[in-house]
Amino acid sequence: MAGYSRKTMSMENGLQPIQSLGRKRLVGEFFFELRGEIDTEWVFTDGSYIRAHQHASGARHGEERAIGLSRGGATTKIHMCADAHGNPIDFEITGGEVHDSQVAGTIIEKVGEATHFIADKGYDSEAIREQARLAGMNPVIPRKSNSKKLNPEFDSYLYKLRHLVENLFARLKHFRSIAMRFEKLARNFKSMLFLACSLIWVKLK
Repeated sequence: MAGYSRKTMSMENGLQPIQSLGRKRLVGEFFFELRGEIDTEWVFTDGSYIRAHQHASGARHGEERAIGLSRGGATTKIHMCADAHGNPIDFEITGGEVHDSQVAGTIIEKVGEATHFIADKGYDSEAIREQARLAGMNPVIPRKSNSKKLNPEFDSYLYKLRHLVENLFARLKHFRSIAMRFEKLARNFKSMLFLACSLIWVKLK
């Protein structure tokens, strides 16, 4: 941990000094090394908007930003997957205009193996359900209100536990650098997210 102590302290104070780490992907590697044993009896996924500060504008043309326009203005969307205890497994970021269902396939691939894949009705798609099944997961996804299709795989008890991923977003947004995005580039904001997720796992040790 010695090599990360200064960055960790800065993160807890809401600062953003780790651009070089983002380029080298060290923070992501640190997260996956640090991450404890994940409980994938059931996994949860959801998306959450992060407003982009005006300082996040001005990236050079061609650089990946993952900032888009949504009803909340200029935003980034975090697509998170959490384990059965509500701890972070992995994530993806996109512009705020990207619908959750568009990233579901990527999230399923990041999860790897699980028994149940639990998501809200924004993921109500036969394609998503089938991809989850092919990955060995039982999709627990409610039908949209206007759907007339049956949903025999839906487990109302497991679905009620979806608050665990919502609670994870609440924990992440305790960090100022996550609650409001200041980084111009997607890779740097990802570094901040990996560091925040790492700190959540550190507190469990």
